[in-house]
Amino acid sequence: MRSASVLEVADVFRAAGPAYRAARAGHLSLHQRKVMAAIEACRTAALGGHVEACDGCGHARIAYNSCRDRHCPKCQGAAARTWLAAREADLLPVGYFHVVFTLPAEVAQIAFQNKATVYDLLFRAASATMLTIAADPKHLGARIGLTAVLHTWGSAMTHHPHVHMIVPGGGLSRDGTRWISARSGFLLPVRVLAKLFRRLFLAGLIALHEAGRLVFFGGLTPLAERGTFRRHLAPVRAKRWVVYAKPPFAGPAAVLAYLSRYTHRVAISNRRLVGFDAAGVTFRVKDYRRDGPGRYGVLTLATGEFIRRFLLHVLPKGFHRIRHYGLLASAIRRANLAHIRDLLAASPVTSPEPSPPDRLAPCPCCGGHMTIVEIFGRFRQPRGPPTASAPARMRAT
Repeated sequence: MRSASVLEVADVFRAAGPAYRAARAGHLSLHQRKVMAAIEACRTAALGGHVEACDGCGHARIAYNSCRDRHCPKCQGAAARTWLAAREADLLPVGYFHVVFTLPAEVAQIAFQNKATVYDLLFRAASATMLTIAADPKHLGARIGLTAVLHTWGSAMTHHPHVHMIVPGGGLSRDGTRWISARSGFLLPVRVLAKLFRRLFLAGLIALHEAGRLVFFGGLTPLAERGTFRRHLAPVRAKRWVVYAKPPFAGPAAVLAYLSRYTHRVAISNRRLVGFDAAGVTFRVKDYRRDGPGRYGVLTLATGEFIRRFLLHVLPKGFHRIRHYGLLASAIRRANLAHIRDLLAASPVTSPEPSPPDRLAPCPCCGGHMTIVEIFGRFRQPRGPPTASAPARMRAT
């Protein structure tokens, strides 16, 4: 079995990907194939790279280029750091709340066959719910802003579409002249949110069906007929939809820590992998329905099933999974934040310049500065020590 300390999703794809694609020829989309190819090639000679040499001791190492695909577990760390550096200046000196909107299983089936359309509806219905209830004088009575992030997976990589929201604890009055703070530890009533979310989402879903914008395959094919579709949704109308409000964050630093974990997360991270052998892929899982030590365990899936579940969460090309609404909508965010800081008598936040994405790690031998001394193209290897300062020994990383 491969050790968890070195095991990556890319290892599984490289070992079993070709056979998986051959066995499912005609059943994988071109986009899914491209994602698999990108992950398999990430940080290998297939993408080219460069040679770095230490200015002090002369130690040299090879660094291969990353694929930068948003589904790749290895590439999302740098992407998250760059995104967070830009968001740090957006934080307000107020409490922040975490709200989650989840689709019921009956609707999630439809979403899986209509990802771009229904995921977009999920964003629109959830954000409209928050903005509407917050503006109601019976609740907060304010215009709020929020950042929403789409996740489509559960811990076991099953299809489980839901939206995480980060919401400042308050908003602007209707005339924009004052800041209205939420009550301590409470933002909006989740039961009220759930009812409006259910109504808005189902109304939008029926409108999509009437407009012929939904497609159905396999066991869902009968839902193409209007009456069957309405009957399928009838039980969902009576079901209580899950809207969950977590306790507020303990300060801006906690908000950033949360964002760093959630905004660029993929279906499974490399650190959750435990082993890979003939029996399949073993990884850590969390059962959110349980508390205590029994909440955590491991799961082994046949390799083909592991790959299948990973590919369930490949998003449509060009689909935005991080969106901003209300006061934080991109076009008006800066002006709104500046105005709110004036109302709160808060000084502007100066975020540090983000580190260059290709900044070189220090020398592992002496901690010295590393310099790029050779660049090589795709599917090529370095020629060897390009200068007298680079020793003959090179260690691939």
